[in-house]
Amino acid sequence: MRRRSPAAVVCAGAILLVGCAGAVGERVGADGRGQSPTQASSDVRGPDRGGLPPVVDHVSTRDRVVFLTYDDGAERDPRFVGLVRERRLPVSMFLTDSVVGPGYGHFARLRAVGASIQNHTLDHPALRGLPYAGQRAEICGQQHKLRSLFGIRPRLFRPPYGTYDTTTLHAAADCGIRAVVLWRASLEPGGALTYTRGKPGLRPGDIVSVPSGEPGSPTLTERTVRLLREIEARGLRVGRLEDYL
Repeated sequence: MRRRSPAAVVCAGAILLVGCAGAVGERVGADGRGQSPTQASSDVRGPDRGGLPPVVDHVSTRDRVVFLTYDDGAERDPRFVGLVRERRLPVSMFLTDSVVGPGYGHFARLRAVGASIQNHTLDHPALRGLPYAGQRAEICGQQHKLRSLFGIRPRLFRPPYGTYDTTTLHAAADCGIRAVVLWRASLEPGGALTYTRGKPGLRPGDIVSVPSGEPGSPTLTERTVRLLREIEARGLRVGRLEDYL
């Protein structure tokens, strides 16, 4: 589900590729999703600044892998479960409770065939600038929800719209998050890939975001199949993000 943060609406005229360009080290994009901040390295960085989780949009690896990540949980295409099972795709699903609603059974089926379940907050707010208590409630609340449903404690967190601040990192750390995951590539509804930084074209270690589709766009399964063709054409395969973080 593509949602615009309030800040992205206000700054729509000055956006590059996600969030409002007012915060130091953050850039913003035209679809209202946060773009990888300039301070985020292309390599995975270990916890620093007092044990805060690293922020990553690309993994430094010699393996010819890219990582497929899916946001929100609005699309519940039953054929996608079959695709993940048949292709053994280790995809990562970043779920928002208010978006998934009563649809968690679909994601239980995905998890049973190899997908991982990760945290994308309870209600999908733009976190940057919110007080610590509010950010912690959003992140920890979804941790508790996912643990109650799946018996897991997610290690990865994606902030809505890709926007965050140091308070977000503190709250995430206190909720047991090991890494904050952004993306270098994003799949548009029509099937084209856009890039937050660097030269266009998938390369080993890229984290790819697959947001929810729009009315009239190809289904999640169709978009993923097209993406897999491009990945394979470049001699790449899909890796399990958790294994590299």
